[in-house]
Amino acid sequence: MLSVLILDDQQEILDITRTFLERFGDMKVETLRSAKEGLTALNDHAFDAIIVDYDMPDINGIEFLKIIRSKGDTTPVIIFTGVGREYAAIEALNNGANFFLKKGDDIHPQLRNMVHMIRQAVEGKIVGKGLGTAQKLLADTINIFPDPAFVIDREGRVIAWNAGMVALSGVEATNMIGRKDHEYAAPFFVRRVPMLIDLIFENETTIGEHHYHIIEKAEKILTAWIKVSGQDEDDRILWMKSTPLTDSKGSFVGAVSIVRDITDSLGKELLQQAEVNAREPAVPAKKEGAAAQGGMFNRFLGKAKAPYLEGLRLYYREGRYTDAIPFFNRALEIDPGYVFAYHDRGICYREIGKDDEALRDIEKALQLSPGEEEIMYSRAETLRKMGILRQDPKIMAKAMDAYNKVLEKNPNDAGAWNNLGICAKELGKDELSRQYFERAKETVRTNKATYKRRNLNDLV
Repeated sequence: MLSVLILDDQQEILDITRTFLERFGDMKVETLRSAKEGLTALNDHAFDAIIVDYDMPDINGIEFLKIIRSKGDTTPVIIFTGVGREYAAIEALNNGANFFLKKGDDIHPQLRNMVHMIRQAVEGKIVGKGLGTAQKLLADTINIFPDPAFVIDREGRVIAWNAGMVALSGVEATNMIGRKDHEYAAPFFVRRVPMLIDLIFENETTIGEHHYHIIEKAEKILTAWIKVSGQDEDDRILWMKSTPLTDSKGSFVGAVSIVRDITDSLGKELLQQAEVNAREPAVPAKKEGAAAQGGMFNRFLGKAKAPYLEGLRLYYREGRYTDAIPFFNRALEIDPGYVFAYHDRGICYREIGKDDEALRDIEKALQLSPGEEEIMYSRAETLRKMGILRQDPKIMAKAMDAYNKVLEKNPNDAGAWNNLGICAKELGKDELSRQYFERAKETVRTNKATYKRRNLNDLV
C-alpha cells in the first residue's frame, strides 16, 4: 500500500481527496493544511508521493517543491491546483514536479487521473527516471494545458501535440508526433522555419531577425508575438511562450511552447505598434525638475496648453507617438496637474509598446480626475492588452473590473461590453463571454450605443 501526503489549505478538498485515494486507490493518506506542516512531517516520515496545492498561504506549492528538492528529497510530487494557466504547469515541471493536475468543477475525473499519476510517478522513481520516462511525463502533462501546446525533445523531435494544437493547426497529433526539422512550423508559416521554441537560447537580436516581437525574456521563459501571412488567408497574429524543460535532476530533456491566435483580440493594436516602432526612434529621456522655475506663474498664464496641443496634434493627427511625448513632458513640467497630458502621454506609451509606463500615466490621470469616463476606458484598454500579452489572469480580472466601472457610468458603452467579452473568453469563461458579446451587439443594433470621449479634432 502506497503512503501519500496531501497538502491543501481547503479542508473540503483534503477530505474528498483522502476518501477517494483510500477507497479507490488502495493508499494510506495523511492530510495537512499548510506547507509548513508538510515540511515538519517530512522530517519524521517518508512518503511514496506528495500531493500539494499550488496556491497556499505562507509557502505555496512551488516554494515547497523547491525546498524539498534543495534538500535532495526525490519523493514524487504532483501539483494539484485551481490555477488554470500553463505558466503554472511550466513552473511546476521546471522545479522538479512529476505531474501537474488542474482542479475542475467535477473533481472525480481529476482524482482518477491522480491515482494513475501517483502510481506512474512512484514506478518511475523505482525503476530510475531516465530520459524517456521524463519525456513521457512531459507529454502526459502537456495534454491538460488549456491552451494549444507542444513539446520537442533535445533533437527537435515532436513528442507531444495536445488537443489545442490539433484545433489551432488542423494537424492531428498522430501526424505530427515524431516529426522534426521544424516541420511543426509548416501549419502556421507554410514552410519549415525556426519557431520561438527553437530560439529560447538566442539573444534578442537573433530573435528579432526571425521577425518575433519580444514581450518578455525572463531567465527561462521567452514570450513573443509574430505576424504570420498564410497562402489563402488574412494575416494572423500568433502569441507564443516557450521554455526549456528539465527533469528533477536538472537535465535538459526538451522544450515546450504554447501557441495562441490573438488576431481578433489584439491583432490590429500590435500591428499598429510594430509600424510605429519601425519608423520612430526611441523615446527620449524625460527631464526632471524643470517645473520649479516659474512653474506657478506659467500655470497661471496657461503656458502648458501650447506644448500639450502640439503633442496632441503629433499623436492624433500624424501618429507620431514618440515625437509627441516630449511635448506632453513639457506641459507637465509647467503644470503637474494637467490631467489629459498624463492621459495622452499614456496613450502614446501604449502605442509604442511601453505598457507599464502607459498604465502609470493613465492611472495618474484617473487619480486627478476619478470620474472621467474616457480615462476609465483607457485604463481598462491598457489592462486588457497587458493581460493578454502577459497571459496574467490577475491583470485580466483587473481589466474586467475596470470595464465594469465604465459600464456603471455608461451602461450603453458597446465597446466596454465587447471587450468584457474578450476578457471573459481569455479567462476561459465562455458562457459569460457570449453574454457580453450579445449585449454589445444588442446595444449597437438598437442604436443605444453611446461613448463619452473628447472631440480631438476640435481640440487640435
